[in-house]
Amino acid sequence: MTDRGLFLGRFQPMHLGHLAVLQRLARQHDEVLVGIGSANVSHTRMNPFTGGERVEMVHEALREAGVSNALVLPIPDIGRNTLWVSHVESLVPRFRVLYTNNPLPARLFRERGHEVAPAPFHEREVYSGTRIREMMTEGDEWMDLLPPAVVRVLRECKGVQRLRDVATPDGAVEGFDPTV
Repeated sequence: MTDRGLFLGRFQPMHLGHLAVLQRLARQHDEVLVGIGSANVSHTRMNPFTGGERVEMVHEALREAGVSNALVLPIPDIGRNTLWVSHVESLVPRFRVLYTNNPLPARLFRERGHEVAPAPFHEREVYSGTRIREMMTEGDEWMDLLPPAVVRVLRECKGVQRLRDVATPDGAVEGFDPTV
């Protein structure tokens, strides 16, 4: 079997911390699988970008960085933790180890017999998706925290404006009435 590592993340958006981790994992494995979590969720404060946009962000950033042994895969949520690992297994090629710092996926994958290792964070205090989304919303400087390819994808999809639109206190687009 090809030695594969699986790294799961939401990549909202992909930043230079993600890129550093993926570059390290790509050097450690024949292939690194990049699972785009919550791929079915978008247009919210926490998940403003679509699964397809995030696949494009990660794919283009890895291509630009010269990482050729990565496979980017969308993984939609199913809302049932007891079935989630088998759901992921059905969507990705076989892998040797899952990299995560999230206790719930770590527990769920270990319970199913998978090897789990901590993801090697890279300057976590600087590279945080939550912090970057806040910077984008408030008009602060954020572009230097992302790979140039991701900045291009965000410009093309008007991602910053979308984030600002959905970043209202209730998480809904201002002026949107779902009953109309």
